[in-house]
Amino acid sequence: MDSETMKLIAAAVAIGAGALGPGLGIGMLGYGAMQALGRNPEARGPIQTNMILAIAFCEAIAIYALIVAIMLIFIA
Repeated sequence: MDSETMKLIAAAVAIGAGALGPGLGIGMLGYGAMQALGRNPEARGPIQTNMILAIAFCEAIAIYALIVAIMLIFIA
């Protein structure tokens, strides 16, 4: 394999592995929020606020992985 192929494989692994964790985390956050809302519908506001904040932090990790993958393609 040549170096261009290796760069593309490295970028694919970087974004694949980097998006797996946040994807699972967001799924678990959504599940937990729905469970909490089912048990206590009156607490909708704080639950939703905390869920959205936690999802934003998870998405930041996926964006870092995307930036690393792009850097591997264009810079390395």
